[in-house]
Amino acid sequence: MSMFFSQEPVQFQCPVPEETGFTPDELQEILSLLESGGDSVSLSPNSGSEGSSRAVYNDNERRLRRMISNRESARRSRWRKKKHVENLSSQMNQLELENQELKKWLGSALRQCHVVWGENERLRFESVALQARLSNLYRILFTMQAQ
Repeated sequence: MSMFFSQEPVQFQCPVPEETGFTPDELQEILSLLESGGDSVSLSPNSGSEGSSRAVYNDNERRLRRMISNRESARRSRWRKKKHVENLSSQMNQLELENQELKKWLGSALRQCHVVWGENERLRFESVALQARLSNLYRILFTMQAQ
């Protein structure tokens, strides 16, 4: 048993709750279990081979260990979520910049399209006018040849 616990009493200081994620009551419970020196931990003679060093914990200790494990798991989960949100935020910023560039490109293309459309209209009008003029010239030529 001395392999696990010292015979000397150990004094634990209560950490700040904001640093641990535990409530003050939970911290007090953890400290009281730690200060008890493991009186409730026993080595099980039926835990496998002779001389096995596995400790069997009582219900409170199992609950406490599970609570600590859950807190750590929740902390890791919050860290992963924070990283995921940071990545999404970074991706959103990048996509917003790309969107602005695409909007500029689209605006430029639309202005160019408008200019070309105007030029096409002008050329169609000029073509109609030239065809009418050419038709008049053919009539004049035909009239001159007929005389």
